[in-house]
Amino acid sequence: MANITRFDSDDTFDDLFRGFWMRPVRAGGPQDIQIKLDVKEDDKAYTVHAEIPGVKKEDIHVVIDGGQVSISAETKKEKEVKEGTKVLRSERYYGKVSRSFALGQDVDESKSEAHYKDGVLELSLPKKTVSTTRKLTIT
Repeated sequence: MANITRFDSDDTFDDLFRGFWMRPVRAGGPQDIQIKLDVKEDDKAYTVHAEIPGVKKEDIHVVIDGGQVSISAETKKEKEVKEGTKVLRSERYYGKVSRSFALGQDVDESKSEAHYKDGVLELSLPKKTVSTTRKLTIT
């Protein structure tokens, strides 16, 4: 048995020329740009390498809350207008990206350090010393 489909000539005409002059563009978003991480641990500290290319170090923010680390970065579009020039294609990402992750032990925020060079953010996150429990004797 045949399937019956409604035919509208206006839709067919639109579908035929859709994308003829303009190619479909996928909207950029957080799923396209990601902060890629390497996290290493030793007895005294965590070391994090976060790949964040094309961002100024002033636009990178790191927040430490116990064992939770959040990294966010923002790139801003600088508008350069030239007479008689039009943009045909732009693949650069402009916007905000962030990444949060939890570590196995709390971090000592006061001794933590961050360095940014060649698109890689390096975080040195010393572990908080575990407080030893003390049993009190009652007198």
